[in-house]
Amino acid sequence: MIEQKSESHIFTILAAGALATLAFDSYGQAISPLIGMSKLAPVPLATQTIQVLTGFRSPELGYLLHVITGLIFYPLGWYLIARPIQQKLMPALPWIVTALAYGVVLWVFALYIMAHLVAGNPPFLGFTGITWVALIGHVLFAVVAAWIMETREAVMVR
Repeated sequence: MIEQKSESHIFTILAAGALATLAFDSYGQAISPLIGMSKLAPVPLATQTIQVLTGFRSPELGYLLHVITGLIFYPLGWYLIARPIQQKLMPALPWIVTALAYGVVLWVFALYIMAHLVAGNPPFLGFTGITWVALIGHVLFAVVAAWIMETREAVMVR
């Protein structure tokens, strides 16, 4: 069951997703290359995924998939799955530890399930420089999104 403040939770989830996506993209496409690391390319990967699934190549749909995933799906994963499981199994565990683990789960989902199993790329994109930038980016995403939801107390009722 969700608390009475469901409307504010929806706003918080969307805000968390927006700011976490901004952090992910800023790190992966600007900060990382500026410090000599690889540059992330989430839109081409999303475009490739859509093409494999539908046969239709559309960078525009790839962009929308990337944005919707960051804005809605990944934050909902925290709100509906990761945090409630942690609260049930290990209620004393700090949320930041759960967020770090959730970021790694997002990385595995993106680079193994989507990039490899769905899109046909090597597992974890061959463990090249982009692999590690993606790991940091997904962990950063999870921490930013979780921090916003925790700060605004957007959590499921136990």
